[in-house]
Amino acid sequence: MKLLALPLLAVLPLAAANEVLIVADEFPAMQVLAKKLETGAQARCTIVAQDRIPAGTTGYAALIVYIHKGIGEPAERSLIDYAQAGGKLILLHHSISSGKRKNHFWLPTFLEMSLPEKEFSAGGYKYYEGIRMEVVNLAPDHPVTTTKVKYPAGTDYKSVRRPAFELDDTEVYLNHVFAGERTTLLGIKFHDAKTGILFQQDTGGWWKRSGRGTVFYFMPGHSVKEFEDPAYAQILVNAVNFKP
Repeated sequence: MKLLALPLLAVLPLAAANEVLIVADEFPAMQVLAKKLETGAQARCTIVAQDRIPAGTTGYAALIVYIHKGIGEPAERSLIDYAQAGGKLILLHHSISSGKRKNHFWLPTFLEMSLPEKEFSAGGYKYYEGIRMEVVNLAPDHPVTTTKVKYPAGTDYKSVRRPAFELDDTEVYLNHVFAGERTTLLGIKFHDAKTGILFQQDTGGWWKRSGRGTVFYFMPGHSVKEFEDPAYAQILVNAVNFKP
């Protein structure tokens, strides 16, 4: 695993077919993920800040995005171009969040979705921190959610018993609104103890085509320990290995 964050390393050599580029602004969690991918997917991972994305990314087997703060326009364009040229772009946790509303293309055009700014009670976007969330397998026949994934529990999700794993002290995003077509992989189940409301939304993980490439999104990833979860780590390994 390589961690490149210095100005002198702005240009990387041409990537091999089994190399994965991770673009992040919080690095400890991605160092954990990189080790999981190196073991589970035999990938060689390089971690960079968004202003160190190499000029040529087409040789990477996958490009993973873990950006908490804003995505600058040069990085936005580079990530979109990579996917539409045939790459596999994997977005994690806060790579889809309210701060990305500022980007011109990211949410409305590229991902074909929105985070409504209307009142939450009317379906607006909201997030909760420090909560317990269940992540539910909604695609029991899909290789990303099933291959070598051992779900430690089951849960009743919209009146159907489904495999799930639990995350404590995590963060959930509610009311992602989709416009374009995508394949749902994971749902999220969250009980708000203050209001008594149970939220069950098919937004925990999905994939879609973009140009000649593919885009994945997975909501878990609020802390380092979530990438240590065996079920979630295997799902991410499967996403890197996935052949659409």
